[in-house]
Amino acid sequence: MSDEWKAPDAEKRSDDKSWQLLERTLQANVIEHRRTRRWGIFFKLLTFIYLFFALAMFTPLMDMEKSATRGDHYTALIEVRGMIADQEPASADNIIGSLRAAFKDPKVKAVVLRINSPGGSPVQAGYVVDEIRRLRKEHPDTKLYAVISDLGASGAYYIASAADQIYADKASLVGSIGVTAAGYGFVGTMEKLGVERRAYTSGEHKSFLDPFQPAKPDETKFWQGVLDTTHNQFISVVKQGRGDRLKDKEHPELFSGLIWSGEQALPLGLIDGLGNASSVARDVVGEKELVDFTVEDSALDRFSKKLGASVAEKLAIYMGFNGPSLR
Repeated sequence: MSDEWKAPDAEKRSDDKSWQLLERTLQANVIEHRRTRRWGIFFKLLTFIYLFFALAMFTPLMDMEKSATRGDHYTALIEVRGMIADQEPASADNIIGSLRAAFKDPKVKAVVLRINSPGGSPVQAGYVVDEIRRLRKEHPDTKLYAVISDLGASGAYYIASAADQIYADKASLVGSIGVTAAGYGFVGTMEKLGVERRAYTSGEHKSFLDPFQPAKPDETKFWQGVLDTTHNQFISVVKQGRGDRLKDKEHPELFSGLIWSGEQALPLGLIDGLGNASSVARDVVGEKELVDFTVEDSALDRFSKKLGASVAEKLAIYMGFNGPSLR
């Protein structure tokens, strides 16, 4: 009888040992998982810190290398590449920052704007033109030359016209003095699909650029007036910058939005000569050494700007809700 009563206790002890073993195994797995996760976080953080400091230190080192190679005098080079727009490489902030640094440097004999751009925002281009005029008055002995490479059209030519002289290659595309604001109309498509557009506004013309509603004659006329006003501002800036060199009286088509090759642009007064940045620095400025003063966003800045750009803003641009554009 005593053996029969002891048997349950033996089974209980055996079960307890099994549970203890299972518990210890699970605890070991949890501890190992936590340890692995902590090391993973540590190495990810270490990698991030390394990349951050590498980005922070790389640009100053490049600037130091550039400074070490500079002579007593040189020609400042500023790149204007791509679309002229806010938060782009060719934004007014970047171009103006480059111009100020170049004009401020006492070793700079002249400044060359090397342009390869289809144009862009009239506002951004206007900011740059205003700053060029201010800097030229403040530093009358420092000449500013615009050199068009592949393309210097619309807003890019708007900026170039504020320079002392403009140069281009014989095959460069120059001009396009006009304004555009394009969009789409989906009214017919919506009717075929049986889709009804419902837009609620608190202004009679608040949605006049809505591509899902039919265009109204009075609104179209109004919008054309906005574009014509911007176009006249463009023409005024070009005339003021080019002066008597521009053959607009004999060629009124200069302001029609057409574009010419560099060879054709020369007799029209759109440019002053044929050449590139190196030849202008060597033959016109008389100082062949070119030092790049272009302000560029760091990789971190570019990433931040891309991250901060909203989907709605991009959709507005592609759907035609953006304002007038010099391109």
